[in-house]
Amino acid sequence: MWSSMTSPMMIMADEEAEVEEMPMSKAKRKRNPNDDLVEAAENSLPHILMFYKRFEKERPVMLLDFQSQKIYAYPYEEFKAELSDRSQVMLAADYEKGIAKNKIVVFVRDNETQRLVSMLFDYE
Repeated sequence: MWSSMTSPMMIMADEEAEVEEMPMSKAKRKRNPNDDLVEAAENSLPHILMFYKRFEKERPVMLLDFQSQKIYAYPYEEFKAELSDRSQVMLAADYEKGIAKNKIVVFVRDNETQRLVSMLFDYE
């Protein structure tokens, strides 16, 4: 499903960020299933914002790959087309809210556990 998301459709080539992956035990993940992904995004936020600024006029959707710690910027419509119907609805709501409140949409993808989590961050 995600292979096409690493194709030349991206508006920015992938670049590595100097961010450490935070390990989390399976027991802890059961209690707070996405805390590790939220924490990874928070730790990568300076890098995400730096990459976002390069394409802010296009209002890209940002993606952090949890395993590789690479950050990607995607055009909204192309990113949305890769998602399930349910995720498309959630993205549309987040994206509209983000535009209205000057926030950026950040997804964190964990291929090992097959999780995809979205969040909004202030854009300053």
